[in-house]
Amino acid sequence: MQLGDARHGKLADNLVGFSRALRRAGVPMDSARIALAGEAATWVGLARRDDLGAALEAVLVSREQDRAIFRELFDAFFRDPKVASKLLAQLLPSAEGRAEPSKRRPRVREALAPRTPPLAQRRPAEDQVDIDAVMTASSAQRLRHADFNALGIAEYRLVERLARDIPLPLPTLATRRTAPDCRGARAHWPGVMRRAAHTGGECLELPRLQRRREALPLLVLVDISGSMERYTRLLLAFLHAATRALRRREVFAFGTQLTDLTPAFAQGDTDAMLDAVNARIPDFAGGTRLGESLSSLRTAHARKLMGRRTLVLLISDGLDTGEPATLETELGWLRRHCRRLLWLNPLLRFDGYAPTARGAAVLHRQAHAMLAVHDLASLEQLAASIAKLIRQP
Repeated sequence: MQLGDARHGKLADNLVGFSRALRRAGVPMDSARIALAGEAATWVGLARRDDLGAALEAVLVSREQDRAIFRELFDAFFRDPKVASKLLAQLLPSAEGRAEPSKRRPRVREALAPRTPPLAQRRPAEDQVDIDAVMTASSAQRLRHADFNALGIAEYRLVERLARDIPLPLPTLATRRTAPDCRGARAHWPGVMRRAAHTGGECLELPRLQRRREALPLLVLVDISGSMERYTRLLLAFLHAATRALRRREVFAFGTQLTDLTPAFAQGDTDAMLDAVNARIPDFAGGTRLGESLSSLRTAHARKLMGRRTLVLLISDGLDTGEPATLETELGWLRRHCRRLLWLNPLLRFDGYAPTARGAAVLHRQAHAMLAVHDLASLEQLAASIAKLIRQP
């Protein structure tokens, strides 16, 4: 496919190339969106670049976390027709005054990077077929069950992108607050009077009060020791995207000490969150002392447990180097002050795994349940497993 610039009547080709760059950056894209983008560009015209960008963003972006990625790619893609032509040919832009690649977001850098196939996979030009699929069904199925620790660099990046799209709907509980609802048991008399005022005093509808439902507060404790390196980054990206809408969410990292990651999780973009996490953690891959970290949580951050409704997700392989007695005491306190304490253990990927290490044995005794988090399939099943455990008495 020959791609040119919009001034020579090849706007559709430019939009297709731009949409493919967005897809490589992890933005959901399909043919219907691309068709809408063409219609939107026709309606707003090409006279004003800002109007074109706003119109394309309205039809191509459906998630708030993708807006910054779209704007950065749009600036790089439509800054200059010559630069756009090079980008469409999957070459790095070389326009004067462009942003340095190191200053771009990782997703944008990957989308704009040249994609040259290995020499063994190249074909003569006349035999090449343009396939727009990211990967085949068999490779997708294999990656779905591939252990995070066994992935190559390219596969790891792809799995990390896929993990961000896995939902994690947490169970909800009825709160003390009420809201007008037709299915409630108690009449909402102020609402009755307000609605009657609009109908000449006639009471045509009887609104009732219903207790509001709210997702369980979430406390995440993630192990940042060396043995958890390949799992920590991916699980942080997964939890950041999956729990974005939660009103109450606290995140802490523990290694040789406790680190509050909640300010980093306030970032809207997952890549920005990961950069902020790297800047905040001083003891990455330095060992695990969970007992001392939980002691710091109890003394300095006890209010962040948010009461007996809190769901605690403790992500660790259980290879603790601290004193088992301290860990037993602190885990017992944590268990008494939360609704459920769930141990997310990547070592469950091994058949016949048994928590025989000292720290793992304590975790196994104190946690309400142990769940696997070593591949995409286990992450997809996580929400259903949590809901089932919450319903248990």
